[in-house]
Amino acid sequence: MKAGRPTPTLHDVALRAGVSTATVSRCLNSPERVVEPTRRKVLEAVRQLGYSPNFGARVMAAKRTNTIGAIIPTMENAIFARGLQAFQEELRGLGFTLLVASSSYRPDLEEEQIRSLVARGAEGLLLIGHDRDPAIYGFLETQGVPALVTWAYDAGADRPSIGFDNRGAMRELARKVIRMGHRRLACISAQTASNDRARARVQGIREAMAEAGLNPDDLRLIETPYGIDTGAEAFGRLIAENDAPTVVMCGNDVLAVGALRRARELGLDVPGQVSITGFDDIELAQIAVPTLTTVHVPHREMGRSAACALVALVQGNGPVRGSELKAEIWLRDSLPPRLGGAR
Repeated sequence: MKAGRPTPTLHDVALRAGVSTATVSRCLNSPERVVEPTRRKVLEAVRQLGYSPNFGARVMAAKRTNTIGAIIPTMENAIFARGLQAFQEELRGLGFTLLVASSSYRPDLEEEQIRSLVARGAEGLLLIGHDRDPAIYGFLETQGVPALVTWAYDAGADRPSIGFDNRGAMRELARKVIRMGHRRLACISAQTASNDRARARVQGIREAMAEAGLNPDDLRLIETPYGIDTGAEAFGRLIAENDAPTVVMCGNDVLAVGALRRARELGLDVPGQVSITGFDDIELAQIAVPTLTTVHVPHREMGRSAACALVALVQGNGPVRGSELKAEIWLRDSLPPRLGGAR
């Protein structure tokens, strides 16, 4: 059997580029400290030789991995994509690498992934929402791995969070819906049992109903996994009821687009016969027909701020304070600006 090519070393790169090994190391680890012509020679030598730094050796030498883990509930739609992209971009600028896992909204799988990422050297973790077994946080504290919560903000939580007020944002949207004359409200939500964001959004609708003198128990609620097909199926069930709702408020834009699709299949005029709203303001909301009234989440700002805060925690740069970002209501065609009378 023919032997493979020997693995190129740092010394090989230095010989090819005509520089010292120290210069190669500087170029790879602190490129801003190397003049441009030298940097080009070194990088060309790296490319020609196919050199890759020995990650394990670097970790042992520095006792650092410069790796951050993030566990998001799903990769099946774009709910988390924009924020995670900004998170990764900011981390890269700070010299960190991102490892991502998806829990499929399963607490047991999230726990398994937390332990796995820590075992693989993640120095900090980005987690979505606060709902999880306290023992998980105890494990992270024992391991000395800081965690930052995002996509939700809770000033009273034991660990910092950078996010927005899910309950307040949905409450404000529901207030607008009610002021437009709607009285028969329905909601399509994710499962609320282990999802504090979904639970808070439903609570926000009920609070707005109570403020307006409506019975919050009259809210027609269907809990279903996030998806276009599940949103469509849930909308079909709601609209088939006697005294059907005049507005269906969805826990995210994916469910809302599914509801819009089923309304179109049933020949219903949106918003003439029924209004539909979403939450998140992902790209789908802007290209849906009709365009979707939704809550605009500051995804990119949240991702950038979370990256800076988590790196500060990892580097031990003092305590990090949480930050509440503003979520805004964006009115589009799926909710009319006003109604001629109560509906």
